[in-house]
Amino acid sequence: MNSAYFYEFLGTFILILMGNGVVANSILKQTKSEGAGWLNITFGWGLAVFMGVTVAGPHSGAHLNPAVTIGVATAGLFDWNLVLGYILSQLAGAFTGAVVVYLYFKQHYNKTDDLDLQFATFSTSPAIRNFRSNLFSEIVGTFVLLLLVFFIAGPSFEGDTIGKVAIGLGSIGAIPVTLVVLGIGISLGGTTGYAINPARDLGPRIAYTILPFHKKGSSDWSYSWIPVVGPIIGAVIAAALFLFSNTL
Repeated sequence: MNSAYFYEFLGTFILILMGNGVVANSILKQTKSEGAGWLNITFGWGLAVFMGVTVAGPHSGAHLNPAVTIGVATAGLFDWNLVLGYILSQLAGAFTGAVVVYLYFKQHYNKTDDLDLQFATFSTSPAIRNFRSNLFSEIVGTFVLLLLVFFIAGPSFEGDTIGKVAIGLGSIGAIPVTLVVLGIGISLGGTTGYAINPARDLGPRIAYTILPFHKKGSSDWSYSWIPVVGPIIGAVIAAALFLFSNTL
């Protein structure tokens, strides 16, 4: 197995463990930080990105996100032959991270009667359900993420296990990408919960569907395509703009 795949799995696992963990810690019943609020969640997600990037950055570029992988491949900065392996590794890491969050907070899930809050610790859902608007939100949020990846990093990062440019979140540094994700969450996150990452949403959604909750609500599969398709479109648009800028 390519070791970069392992680090994509591990980095995404850390990302979801800490990211979904801060949501669970903030909204589930009888945790010591219940009711901590949106800023606590956005800062927690930013730090989750920092941790995941720190683990995976030197080894895989720390994509941790299929939209990042597809975006940088579209820009010609990543080998398309590695794309499927990266995406599968990210999905597996996200699924595993969500399962560990469930095990960690199991007693608090049992105390939480609001099934929407329960589901919110796994995957995203819109504040106002309008698929066209929700899709636009995910496109724009991911566009901003990838644009910053391209224009802060440039095509200079060399991965030590890939043999080709491994530009990704890790190539702009753990602290800068933390600030980017924090900014997206604070400024743009309130409409859909800013998935901006297909694996971050889909892996935990699958986990929620199969985990043995005492009482469980809907996994909302009718919405599930939005946080998958939207981020990919946003990433491709950012890649196209980056390529265009290089012709000026």
